[in-house]
Amino acid sequence: MSHKSSEIRPSLYRRPLGQFNDLAHRFPDTKYMGSKRVLLPFILYHIEKLRFSRVLDAFSGSGCVAYALKNLGAEVHANDFLRFAFHTAKAVVENNATTLTEEEIALLLRKNPSAQTFIQDKFHALYFEPADNQFLDNLWANLERLPSPMKRSLALAAACRAAMKKRPRGIFTFTGKKGWDGRSDLRISMQDQFLRAVILINNAVFSNKKRNRAIWGDVFEIDPKGYDIVYIDTPYISPFSDCDYTRRYHFVEGYCTYWEGVEILENTTTKKIRSYQTDFSSKDHAIESFNRLFEHFRKAKLVVSYSSTGIPSKEQMVKMLKQFKKSVTVQEIAHRYHHGNHRHKVGDNNNAVKEYLFIAV
Repeated sequence: MSHKSSEIRPSLYRRPLGQFNDLAHRFPDTKYMGSKRVLLPFILYHIEKLRFSRVLDAFSGSGCVAYALKNLGAEVHANDFLRFAFHTAKAVVENNATTLTEEEIALLLRKNPSAQTFIQDKFHALYFEPADNQFLDNLWANLERLPSPMKRSLALAAACRAAMKKRPRGIFTFTGKKGWDGRSDLRISMQDQFLRAVILINNAVFSNKKRNRAIWGDVFEIDPKGYDIVYIDTPYISPFSDCDYTRRYHFVEGYCTYWEGVEILENTTTKKIRSYQTDFSSKDHAIESFNRLFEHFRKAKLVVSYSSTGIPSKEQMVKMLKQFKKSVTVQEIAHRYHHGNHRHKVGDNNNAVKEYLFIAV
């Protein structure tokens, strides 16, 4: 085992890495907390040294790592337990060719007399202007008119991106105009945000000639056989924040089913949905869950993104990985997260961390 600080020259962060070319810069990024977009050169620099053809991104989140790995030519499977993350992965990772046409975009914008008013009624004055709520209700009514599940994922990914871009810091943990400023993202209409997102997502679609796949489900139910690398970036707790992504993004998560099959907690001011349970969010069960995860994928090379503020500690993570792999190296780089869970934490020293990359082979 060795512990190494990253010594990559700054110039490497200003040029493509291998096949990581301009396609990666076309990824339709959002304000997703924990997104590894700015860390992609650091992550790919080390992953490229490993031999692989089939990769699992076990907790794909924003989808940027899975998308970059697709760009490197790997067959990529991207999994997440959040529906909106699944639709993003389906739209730009699994998808090799399908885009929304001008006619289909016009269909989605068309006034639908059968549209419900659920968002207008349930979330009135909570997050968006009345016209924006009406747009989202109408868009949902038109989604079923699209001819394929892939087309619907493209539209849902665009809708979720639009809603997140219209929120300060992209989250739904507070209501009203808190955090509002003069940025154009917050001022333009939801329809314009949606149209911008459609263009970005359409432009991000490309084929790497592999049968990539998006998965929505429990990571432990994925057949572990056949993966050369499993990239792991779990939700993890720290002394400074929780890892409840459902709470942060409950609105877009609910939108993906129009709140069917989820429980809205009516006594909350945000009208959030009940969070999905994960043992990775519990101090009492985190170590046990990581051990179980590493054992489940023990036959693959394990690449784990992690933070110096995470629980368990770096030393505990190394100890766990060494139970299943012969060699464990730790690369690290200084990093500052730009989105805090709470307004008072944005920009403070708790957002300045070391980002670790555990490589276990």
